[in-house]
Amino acid sequence: MTKLDNSLPSVGCRMTNTRKAIIQVLSEQKRPLTATEILVFAKSIQHRLGLVTVYRTLNLLTKERMVRIIHDDDGCHLYQIASPGHHHVVICSSCGDAAEFYGGDDMDPLIQRVETQTGYKITGHLLQLYGLCSQCVSHE
Repeated sequence: MTKLDNSLPSVGCRMTNTRKAIIQVLSEQKRPLTATEILVFAKSIQHRLGLVTVYRTLNLLTKERMVRIIHDDDGCHLYQIASPGHHHVVICSSCGDAAEFYGGDDMDPLIQRVETQTGYKITGHLLQLYGLCSQCVSHE
C-alpha cells in the first residue's frame, strides 16, 4: 500500500485496480517515467491495461497533484509521484533520476520582480533544474 492509495477516495474518486497498478509502478521507480514505460511496467500487474487508460489516469493524478509532470528535453512528458506541498524537481542529465526539493516562498521575490517589469500577474510557475546526481558525479 502506498501513500496515495487513500488519496483518490478522499477527493471523491474511486481507487480502481488500474489506478492502483499505475500508482504502484510510479511509487516503485526512482526515476520519472514516460506514459509508455508506465504502461509496460503496469501491464505486469493489470494485463488488459491500455495507453489511453494510462493517460487518463495520469491526467487525474496530475490534476489532484498526486503526480508531477516533468518536461524532458526532447519534448516528452515524464511522470513521477509528487510530494505534498510546494516542490520543484532537479533532474540528472546523465542517468535521468529526479529529486524533489522544497520550493515554498523562495520564488516570491523573482515573481514580484517579473510582475513589476512586465505588467503580468503571475498565476503559476514551473521550475526544473538539471545537473548531475551524486552517483553520476562520482563516476566521472
